[in-house]
Amino acid sequence: QVQLVESGGGLVQAGGSLRLSCAASGLTSSSCFMGWFRQAPGKEREFVAGINWSGGRPYSADSVKGRFTISRDNAKNTVYLQMNNLKPGDTAVYYCAADCRSYYSTTYDRYDYWGQGTQVTVSS
Repeated sequence: QVQLVESGGGLVQAGGSLRLSCAASGLTSSSCFMGWFRQAPGKEREFVAGINWSGGRPYSADSVKGRFTISRDNAKNTVYLQMNNLKPGDTAVYYCAADCRSYYSTTYDRYDYWGQGTQVTVSS
């Protein structure tokens, strides 16, 4: 049984930082593409950043480039999203997800497994 468990969300002032974690268990493929998505009220779920378990460079959306960094720790089966210089527009529920059929994927409907989400709120 696959489980993705996010943690690290919270309330932070604009300009602050948070680090989200996604602990994965039960994934049988070592080449899943792990993505972070976010969804704000009334908006579509959007891709934020992603990285493949097996290697390769990380990817991030233009809206977060230079501020957010995705990384992985294979030994701990954990993916991280370091978020710096947060803005009120970053306020959303952040989800960790796994697409085990693609080397690279930014489309949310291709992802097979999802975490429960963690709320990030940035105050101005």
